[in-house]
Amino acid sequence: METIVEIIDENNIDDKALAVLKKAGDILKNGGLVAFPTETVYGLGGDALNPESSKKIYAAKGRPSDNPLIVHVADMESLKKIVDNIPDAAYKLADVLWPGPLTMIMNKSDAVPYETTGGLNTVAIRMPSNKIAAELIRQAGGYIAAPSANISGRPSPTEAKYCIEDLDGRVEMIIDGGSVGIGLESTIIDLTVDTPMILRPGYVTQKMLEDILGGVSIDKTILSATSGVKPKAPGMKYRHYAPKGELTIVEGKPEAVTAFINEQTGQHSANGEKCGVIATTETFSLYKADVVKCAGGRDDEEEIARNLFRILREFDDENVDCMFSEAFDENGIGQAIMNRLLKAAGHRVIKV
Repeated sequence: METIVEIIDENNIDDKALAVLKKAGDILKNGGLVAFPTETVYGLGGDALNPESSKKIYAAKGRPSDNPLIVHVADMESLKKIVDNIPDAAYKLADVLWPGPLTMIMNKSDAVPYETTGGLNTVAIRMPSNKIAAELIRQAGGYIAAPSANISGRPSPTEAKYCIEDLDGRVEMIIDGGSVGIGLESTIIDLTVDTPMILRPGYVTQKMLEDILGGVSIDKTILSATSGVKPKAPGMKYRHYAPKGELTIVEGKPEAVTAFINEQTGQHSANGEKCGVIATTETFSLYKADVVKCAGGRDDEEEIARNLFRILREFDDENVDCMFSEAFDENGIGQAIMNRLLKAAGHRVIKV
């Protein structure tokens, strides 16, 4: 299969861009796959209401078929077709946070095939704020199932070049909309339980959700190594975001962390391994590894979130064998950063 790559400027969706998006929409309507930008990461889209399209998404990614896909919509009216009884909480959240990086889980209608929901009676739904994504959804008929546009298990793509690296020849089209704004996948909240529960942390924090709904719980496995339950949300059960080399997270006081990481990278380098470090603005100059990447300042967690997947991909680009990362605060967006890092490291953590 030849993959077409088209470039669109989100801030200038002119007639030429609309023609590309119509062509992409037609591909989706006909059962094909299109990778496209959202404000979180790039998504791999198929027709959410076509079971064969969902099967193609799983095949293209090498993704387990019990890992649910998120259905992307462009307006609230679209929910009526795919949800059985929209809860009041969904309207409250949508009023404040949609379009945006929040996915809500609700009970599905018969219109949504089990191939899209991973065999579950619930459906995960998001309304992206990215203008390219919104227009593509409209051109495709209103419902696009889209996990991240990468080979399953690898770091999610925040630039089109990584979609091309993973999916060239596997999908009909990749839309290059430039670098994404947030860099981590959406927050997922389950609205089918008595107390709404966060199943995946993201840019939308627990406090933001509580300010709207009141009580909100959080799944205990978010920062845990084990989860024996069938996943209700993407990424709950499987290793994700992993670079090719081995990643280790190091927790402790800053001076102890930098000293330990320098000791470890020195030993690995002596053994002929290329070592990388994920540092912060405050510690960047203290490391002596082969490749040191600055994720941003600790006072700007949004910058760290935006850079994390790019850094993991760059380590792969530079053939890094082993990597070490400082740990981050587990409050606010830091919770989402640590969730992704822990999954990327296979929950390999050393406390010093």
